[in-house]
Amino acid sequence: MSVIDETERELAEATERLLTTAARLTDEDLHAPSLLPGWTRGHVLTHVARNADSCVNLLTWARTGVRTPQYASARAREAGIQAGAGRPAGEQLADLRDSAERFAAALRQTPAQAWTTPVSGMHPPDHPAWYVPIRRLREVEVHHADLGAGYGWADWPETYVRRELYDTMLWLGDESPVGEVVALDPGTGEVLRTWTGLGEGPAVEGTPRELLAWFAGRTDGTGLRLAAPRGHIRHDAPDARLRHDAAGKLPSPPPWPRTSPAGLPAEPPSSWPPAGN
Repeated sequence: MSVIDETERELAEATERLLTTAARLTDEDLHAPSLLPGWTRGHVLTHVARNADSCVNLLTWARTGVRTPQYASARAREAGIQAGAGRPAGEQLADLRDSAERFAAALRQTPAQAWTTPVSGMHPPDHPAWYVPIRRLREVEVHHADLGAGYGWADWPETYVRRELYDTMLWLGDESPVGEVVALDPGTGEVLRTWTGLGEGPAVEGTPRELLAWFAGRTDGTGLRLAAPRGHIRHDAPDARLRHDAAGKLPSPPPWPRTSPAGLPAEPPSSWPPAGN
């Protein structure tokens, strides 16, 4: 199994979950605010549908070798979302389903040699086409939670959380508002992974899910802890690890996400993240 097969399966499952949620929403529900400031649920669903079509553009680029922008422009992207946000629920659902099917078809039609083609979103860096379905999965999972309709970041699958946190740490670098990130096992509290050498500031500790939700701007960091970086903890200071509510507010995370991490392998790997990460 390659990363393409793996992501295609996850995306099919995530899309079905989103369609199930969308099918329950009424016209009134879609006119109500989403969890994204300034957007109704209708804006969110329209964006997810148009994102599917924009990702088809990238796969067309990869398949044909002809540069096909993801969106004609930022203004055109915004206009498309605004134009579709007020549609009736039935029309929104049909568009969401049809656009997802177009993307699924484009995935199946992409030949093996095309997956190494560099493509780009509206912002750098370029990335190989095999990363397009990962970007699409991100849109489906994050914006499903943004609907505020019974599915939230706490429901994100573990495989998605693991991949997204790994990628977030790849592109974060010196833009990090903290100096160290410590992922803890949600059951035992044991350290799963530590990322060091980031920006200035304290360490932040939490489960992978809590960390990702905070980096993604979907929580205020509740559940996370600020701490002294592990390399600088004094053993005679048992209170060195300060809880979020005692140490003050966590810093604001940087804008999330970037289009992709820099330096992705050109060839589709067998899995992403690579084994052992």
